[in-house]
Amino acid sequence: MSATIPGPDGRPRCRWCAATPEFLAYHDTEWGFPVDDDRRLFEKLCLEGFQAGLSWRTILAKRENFRAAFHGFDFHRIADFTDADVERLLNDAGIVRHRGKIAAVINNAKRAQEMVKREGSLASYVWRFEPKPDELAAPQIASTSAASIALSKDLKKRGWSFVGPTTIYAFMQAMGLINDHAKECVIRGQAADARMAFTRPA
Repeated sequence: MSATIPGPDGRPRCRWCAATPEFLAYHDTEWGFPVDDDRRLFEKLCLEGFQAGLSWRTILAKRENFRAAFHGFDFHRIADFTDADVERLLNDAGIVRHRGKIAAVINNAKRAQEMVKREGSLASYVWRFEPKPDELAAPQIASTSAASIALSKDLKKRGWSFVGPTTIYAFMQAMGLINDHAKECVIRGQAADARMAFTRPA
């Protein structure tokens, strides 16, 4: 089976983006493009945690609801959430109402604050784990990697929750730490160009 399918313009795209219409824009404009914004990185870590046991389609459909419920994933605000906020979120039908995952976001917000104090930014920490070219698997073959295992292990050591190696690998794919677009995908070259022009956080 081919790793790609023809997009609306006739050019090849990664096969997974044909699963639902909303995947196409996400695939073409976000997935695999490098990110150094702490809020976006934190959001993605949280959403990947919420995805555990579910589909990305479910999470993407609810993303704007998540953003509203968690104040745009401003981890400084989330770190101050109280039990009342947890109850509010558990009653919010627009998100995934899972107490453990909600608690993980609040915990991870506090850990993110600690990391910014130590590292300067979440981005500067995360991008230290960018794998070297010779450490990459063939596109869309792996679900974990040495880099995702290392980042997952270090985050857990620092007290983060819902950050297993598979979750972290999906995070690294999405945030452009690796370019996992299929080799024939028309967006792979665009993501590669963006990664080439990207200034890694110091």
